[in-house]
Amino acid sequence: MNPRRTPTARQAALLEQLLGIFLAEGFADTTLDGFAARLRCSKSTLYALAPSKEQLALKVVGHFFRGATERVEKGVATAADARERIERYLSGAARELGVASPRFVEDVAAFAPTRAVYQRNAKAAAERIRGFIAEGVAEGIFRDVHAALVAEMAGWLIEGIQSGVLTARAEVSDAEAFTGLADLLLGGLSRDAPPGNPA
Repeated sequence: MNPRRTPTARQAALLEQLLGIFLAEGFADTTLDGFAARLRCSKSTLYALAPSKEQLALKVVGHFFRGATERVEKGVATAADARERIERYLSGAARELGVASPRFVEDVAAFAPTRAVYQRNAKAAAERIRGFIAEGVAEGIFRDVHAALVAEMAGWLIEGIQSGVLTARAEVSDAEAFTGLADLLLGGLSRDAPPGNPA
């Protein structure tokens, strides 16, 4: 299928079903034949979605992140200020990633093309947070901080959460980790917080 062509209703439904399987069970150990059997469709039907299992994995993972981003941004769009935008962005990310099994996260990280999608999303998250911080400084809600540096630090933490490394070490869920990151960011950025280098 041409990636720029709008999928048919049947293809869109299959993509959603595949996403459900991927999120629950991962994708590395299942063949196209296995996916076709699970979905009760022919292999040629899957080939209409993507020409190989690798391309299919890339398509489904990309679909997951696009959908997650759209839903998170929809929540952010109605926030009243930068503080609420950060809270909604991070809580939305926690909610979206909360449906992904550890196996899905492992498979995404182990396959270079899907890992690249994942890394682009972590980078985009850092960019969004940098923007929110700059907006908060301009609005007078946050202290005047090095927005790019703080955002990169947040980006590293987001990547640690998404990869499962941080949550495993801290023995917390993704949702708890994102709540902790929000507390850390918002507490540190607050104009009431003590400066980092007191006189």
